[in-house]
Amino acid sequence: MGDRYLRQLIVVGMTSRVRQVTNHPERADPWLTKLLQRKPARLAAVAMANKTARIMWAVLTRNDPYRPHTA
Repeated sequence: MGDRYLRQLIVVGMTSRVRQVTNHPERADPWLTKLLQRKPARLAAVAMANKTARIMWAVLTRNDPYRPHTA
């Protein structure tokens, strides 16, 4: 389902993000921090990649600019 190469690139990017968060916890997204406390880093990276891919798909299909959720 979908483009394997694109999925792989998203997972690699999120793996990099997990490593960055591990080294600099002050820059972390609260969702990712909570996830990393409960799950292994690789699983968290794949979960974040899935979330990112869904956001990308929604932005592209609606043809709207990305508006991040703010608290």
